Amino acid sequence: MSIYITSDTHFYHTNVIKYCNRPFSDSEEMNNFMIKQWNSVVSNNDTIIHLGDFGFGNKEQITKICSQLNGNKILIKGNHDLRKGDGFWLDCGFQTVYKRKQVPLNEIFPEWEADIILSHYPISVEQNQLNIHGHIHNSPLDTTLFNKENHICVCVEMLDNYKPIDLEKLILDWRDKK
Repeated sequence: MSIYITSDTHFYHTNVIKYCNRPFSDSEEMNNFMIKQWNSVVSNNDTIIHLGDFGFGNKEQITKICSQLNGNKILIKGNHDLRKGDGFWLDCGFQTVYKRKQVPLNEIFPEWEADIILSHYPISVEQNQLNIHGHIHNSPLDTTLFNKENHICVCVEMLDNYKPIDLEKLILDWRDKK
């Protein structure tokens, strides 16, 4: 079993194509491509943490997307996900939903260290901590507020061809650069 992470898929959100310069003609093409990319790396035995702004649409649409995506899905709610209650997301196919602004990785997986903080928005962390976040899409991190050395954006635009990234590899790569 592997653990993957991603953020800001914005399924069914047509305007995000323009806002983030995504290479799709419409949300249907975007949805289909991102489902394919997700499933190309995530198996049904894997776990995937989504750091928010999963998708727009009604319960039927979101359930349809979730049912096509491999893995045990964990959601840390983003600003667009807060409009819907935890029960909505659980009914759609997420196994766990967090609505707090930040979640230490060891709260989800106790065997992991406490120095990794997951959040939708970038947050201030101690020098020895890593904040894995979403929200900013393909915009640069505001380095007047945050140290880029201990922040990693996992928005789909920042990942290899919109594919979720292996969390252990991401953390090991970060530690190797320190």
